Amino acid sequence: MHIHILGICGTFMGGLAALAREAGHQVTGCDANVYPPMSDQLHGLGIELIEGFAADQLSLKPDLFVIGNVVSRGNALMEAILDAAAPYTSGPQWLAEHVLQGRHVLAVAGTHGKTTTTAMLAWLLEDAGLQPGFLVGGVPMNFSVSARLGVTGAAGASSSPFVIEADEYDTAFFDKRSKFVHYRARTAVLNNLEFDHADIFDDLAAIERQFHHLVRTVPRTGRLVVNTREEALQRVLAKGCWSEVVRFGARKETPGELRARGEPNAFDVLRGSMKVGRVDWDLLGEHNQLNALAALAAAEHAGVSIDAGAKSLAKFNNVRRRLELRGEVNHVKVYDDFAHHPTAMRTTVNGLRRKMGKMDASQAGRILAVFEPRSATMKLGAMKAQLPWSLEEADLAFCHSTGLGWDASQALAPMGAQAVVSGNIDALVKKVAAAAQPGDHILCMSNGGFGGIHAKLLEALAQKAG
Repeated sequence: MHIHILGICGTFMGGLAALAREAGHQVTGCDANVYPPMSDQLHGLGIELIEGFAADQLSLKPDLFVIGNVVSRGNALMEAILDAAAPYTSGPQWLAEHVLQGRHVLAVAGTHGKTTTTAMLAWLLEDAGLQPGFLVGGVPMNFSVSARLGVTGAAGASSSPFVIEADEYDTAFFDKRSKFVHYRARTAVLNNLEFDHADIFDDLAAIERQFHHLVRTVPRTGRLVVNTREEALQRVLAKGCWSEVVRFGARKETPGELRARGEPNAFDVLRGSMKVGRVDWDLLGEHNQLNALAALAAAEHAGVSIDAGAKSLAKFNNVRRRLELRGEVNHVKVYDDFAHHPTAMRTTVNGLRRKMGKMDASQAGRILAVFEPRSATMKLGAMKAQLPWSLEEADLAFCHSTGLGWDASQALAPMGAQAVVSGNIDALVKKVAAAAQPGDHILCMSNGGFGGIHAKLLEALAQKAG
């Protein structure tokens, strides 16, 4: 089958393209921004990429057009597809029909931590010898690829489990359901739930409704792994639940529930009052401790004991762009992180603060948080009031304000001189480099490339040192 993918350079659609190519399909694709690293990854797989959405791509005559949710009505190629009555489908629908059908699907949903928890879960199954397939919205360092098929059995033969990052964002312009309802998960992780995606959801209740649609697709023999601390998730389950529920994250002993006892980097896993595993690893932050509990409970449903899974976590190497050190100049470290929601930003800053607390006194310094409100939710200003709260553990905050429909300086005014705003990345780099002192930690947070700011900062720090 020849498929042509519209919006191929997104993390989900790029992963889908890799799976389709691995399955033996001819794959081509297009996007408005064909650039590394996804373009390099796809070229390496032998996938032809076309810049833009010109209508003449109809002449490729693929068997099927696969439409990403970046595409809307008015897109020249999409209009040509509709006019020609050419066959098309959404990415999640194609994945459900051609990759996931008949497999034990383990889907990881939640506002935060989806990518990390999905990578953890895939690793737990891999280390147990189950050879899972997976699609992760990032590059898990235990695998070095974001997607693979895993073991696919011939007709009548069993296939390995498939682990997928289950996004609540809508499927396509012609299918406004959340992506995750297509996956028919047998194991579903509901990791947390906050308001997000203000461009498509009116309020938290609208997102809760979509999460309940996911719950409705899990069979009676399935398992829901649910964060007990999240009131929104309890409301989701109250709408109806037909599957086994394993809760995690309780702060005190609760019969049957998984919880952690100890520090985030070294803790016992308890079920009720019984110790069932021990995790010693390099990750920091309570959020990663909760991610671990979720992954362990999900892997257990696929046959991996909690004790075995806990031992496997010691070999987990996380995902790129999760407090990833990009370089150091004159004892100033520059980190890259994908955080873009205020809660995720706060968690990331706290994680770095904890990491600094474990360093030698000679290495301790300040946190300079550099961020861009790039997601649709942040650009709309739906969460601008939370920014001072999200950054309160940082010593200085630097905001790139281009493309916002609101005044970043006003939103950050409660931080006083602690916050600096600039609409130009080069100017922002100069301000950060000028403020940096030996021992400082510069934390860059964005869900995009941030204009190559990491390399620019390292260069500016080197010039300052020279």
